[in-house]
Amino acid sequence: MLANLIPAAGMLVLSMATASLAQLPDAPIATNSLTSLPRVHARQATGPITIDGKLNETAWKDAEPMLLTQQSPYPGKPTPYVTDVRVLIVGDALVFGFNCHDPRPSAIQTHTLERDGDQLGDDTVTVILDSFGDKKTAYYFQINSLAARFDGLIAGPGDFSTDWDGVWDARTARTADGWSAEIWIPAQTLNFVGGGGHWGLQLDRSIVRDQTELRWASPTLDADLLDMRRAGDLEITSPLHQGHGIEVAPYSDGKMLRDFGPTSRNWLGTGGGEFIWKITPQLAAIVTVNTDFAETEVDSRQINITPFPLYFPEKRAFFLEGANQYAFGLDLNQTSTFLPFFSRNVGLLAGYDIPLQGGLKVNGHIGPWSLALLDVETRKTYVPDIVVQTLGLPSAKVEGTNLLASRVAYDLGKHTRLGAVVTHGDPEAQLENLLVGTDAVWNTSTFLGKRNLQLGAWVATTQGQVPHGSREAWGLRADYPNDLVNCSAGLNRFEDGFDPLLGFLPRPATHQTNASCMYRPRPSPTGPFRAVRQFSYDAFFSRFTDTNGNLQSQQLQFNPIHITTHAGDSLVVSAYMLHETLTSPFYIVPTVAYPVGSYDFQRYGASLATSQQRQLQFTNEFYVGGYYNGHLYHQTNKLIWSPLHGRFQAGVTSDNYFAHTPQGNFVEKLWQFKGALSWSPDLSLSTFIQYDNVSYGLSSNTRLRWTFRPGDDFFLIWDRAWTRDVSRPGINLGPSAESVTAKIRWTFRL
Repeated sequence: MLANLIPAAGMLVLSMATASLAQLPDAPIATNSLTSLPRVHARQATGPITIDGKLNETAWKDAEPMLLTQQSPYPGKPTPYVTDVRVLIVGDALVFGFNCHDPRPSAIQTHTLERDGDQLGDDTVTVILDSFGDKKTAYYFQINSLAARFDGLIAGPGDFSTDWDGVWDARTARTADGWSAEIWIPAQTLNFVGGGGHWGLQLDRSIVRDQTELRWASPTLDADLLDMRRAGDLEITSPLHQGHGIEVAPYSDGKMLRDFGPTSRNWLGTGGGEFIWKITPQLAAIVTVNTDFAETEVDSRQINITPFPLYFPEKRAFFLEGANQYAFGLDLNQTSTFLPFFSRNVGLLAGYDIPLQGGLKVNGHIGPWSLALLDVETRKTYVPDIVVQTLGLPSAKVEGTNLLASRVAYDLGKHTRLGAVVTHGDPEAQLENLLVGTDAVWNTSTFLGKRNLQLGAWVATTQGQVPHGSREAWGLRADYPNDLVNCSAGLNRFEDGFDPLLGFLPRPATHQTNASCMYRPRPSPTGPFRAVRQFSYDAFFSRFTDTNGNLQSQQLQFNPIHITTHAGDSLVVSAYMLHETLTSPFYIVPTVAYPVGSYDFQRYGASLATSQQRQLQFTNEFYVGGYYNGHLYHQTNKLIWSPLHGRFQAGVTSDNYFAHTPQGNFVEKLWQFKGALSWSPDLSLSTFIQYDNVSYGLSSNTRLRWTFRPGDDFFLIWDRAWTRDVSRPGINLGPSAESVTAKIRWTFRL
C-alpha cells in the first residue's frame, strides 16, 4: 500500500506545482547582463592599505567598482542586498574589498569561526581566481561576516576539494547598514602564468536567511559557481612578483606516546619540512623530508552494511595541494567509482600510518599543459596485528618502497581536455604494479543557447603482477547539469585483470551502468506554493554485473517528494527497489552470515532537515524495509547548536541500524560528538569524540590551532582511545592508547 501511496502523492504535488509555475518577467539588471561576461582591471594601490575590513583608505576610491547581481532565486531582479566589490594590487598581493549592504544587519548569520569550518549556514562572500586562465581550475577563497576563512581547489565544474589550506588573510567590520570585508591574497600563494595578463574571476555573496545568492558574472540559475567558463575577466595591469620563487616550511614537534602497557611513556622529538621552488610562476616543485601529519583531523567513522569498501576522503595537507590536477575522466572523482590515483594509499595502510622518508611533488601548468607528479619513498615499519589480518599480510613488517603517480593534461581549445595518468608501486611493498590511462572531457555552457553539457571518456590498463584475465578498463559518461533538468548517464567496465594498487576501485571485475534525472521546477512567488523555493522529482538507477554479464547489484530509487523552502529547510521522501547477488557468504557481523543466493527487496524512507542558518539545527533521516531475506531499520539523527555567533558550536550525531533476519539479528550503532570553541578566526580549540559498538572503541581527538601569522601555525593535539571489555557486564571502558603532540610550523618565502 505504501508503495502505491508515495508515487500517487508525488504525482499530485507535481501536477499542482507545475500548474502554479509562472515564467518570471524580465527585470532590469543591476549591473551586467545575464549572459555577457564582465571585465575589471586590478591596478596598483595609490596609497597604503591596512587589512582591517573597513575600506576607509582613499586608495579604494580609485579602484573600479563591481556590483553583484541577484543569481538566485530570481536572476537579475533588484535586491536590497546591494553589494559592491573592488580589487587593488598592494605590493605583490591582490586585495579585494566588499561592501555588503543589508536592510537587517541584526539578522546576519554566523555559525563558525574555525578555519575551514562549515559555512553553509553563514552569510559569506567568495573570491574565485582562475589564475591560469584555463577556464577549468581555480583557487577558492571564502569568508563569513566574522572573517573565518574557508578555502579550496577547483578541478572543474562540480569538482571541488575543500581541504587545501593556502596562505592568505581577511578581516571584516560591521557597518551601520551591513558589513564590509578585506581579503588579502599574496601572489606567492598562487601559481599563475606570468606576472600580469588575464585571469578568470568570479565573486559571490550568500545571504542565508532567505537563501539569496549574488554573483558578479553569469547570474543565471544554470550557472554553477565552480564553473570557470562562466567567470568574468580580471586584468592584472601591474605585474605580480613571486620573489625568487623559493619557500621553506620547516616544522618541529614533540610527542608523548603511551599504550598503557607495562612500559612507561615514550617521549619523542622530530623535525622535517618542505622546500618549494617555483620553477616558473606557474610550475612548482616541492621536496618533503620526514613528512609529518600530526595536525590532521582523524577520520569520521562510518558503518558499513555492504560487502564493499567505503570511501574516506584525503585530509593530509601535503597531498591536498595540487590534488585537483589528478582529476580523471568525468565525475569519477565525485562518485568515487574509480580513482586511478588515491593518495590515501601513500603513507597509510588500513588507516595505520606508514612513515614517509621523503618525496618529490611537481604541480602546475606550462601553457595549455597541466603537469602533476608525486614520487614518494616510504620507510620500513611494523604494523599492528589488526592491519595484518585485515590485509592478509605475510607478516607485520612492511618494507620501505617507492610509490609514483603522474598526471598530464592538455587543453585542446576551450571545450576539450585530453589527459593521461601513470601510477607505479604497491603500498604493501609486495607486488609490481603499473597503471596507464588516458581520458578526454568535452564541455560547453552554451548548449541550446545557455545550457551546460559535458561528455567524457576514459580507458586504462594495469600491468605487472595482476590477476588473470583482461587487464583493461574503460568508461563513458554524459552530464546535463542544469537548474530545471539535471540528468546524467554513464557506463564503466572493469575487467578481471584490472587491479590498480595505487587507486581506489571498490567494485573490481564489474560492468557498471548508471543513470539519473531530476526535474526541479520553481513555483511562482505569488502562487499557492510560494513558501517553496524548489521542488525536485528524482530518479536514480544503477546496475552492476560481473564480467560475464551475471547480475550482482541493482538499485532503482525514486524521490517523489523533494521540497526545499526559501529558508533552506528540506523534506525528501524516497522509495528503493534493490537486488543483491551473493557469490560467497557475507558476514555482516561474526555471528550473522547471509548465504550464497539472489535477494530482491524494497525500502522506503524520508529525510527532514532544518536549514543550516538556524542556531539550532536538526536532521532526521530514516528508512525501513528489506535487507537480503530479512528486515532493516536505519535512523540517523543530528543536532547542532551554534550560539555566540559562531564562537561556540556543539553537535551530536547518532547512526543506528537494527536488522532482523532468519540468519540472526544485529544492531550497529555509531555516536559522534563535535565541539569547537573559537576566540578568533586564528585561535580555536576543537574536539571530536566517537564510539561504535562494532569495534567497541571510544576515541577523542582534541586540537588547539593558533595561526600566529599567515602561514605560521602552532598545534597542540591530544589523542586518547579507550576499549570496552565486552566479556564483563557494564560499560567497562579501559584506556588503550594516548598521545600528546606539540607542533610548530613556519613558512619562509624568498
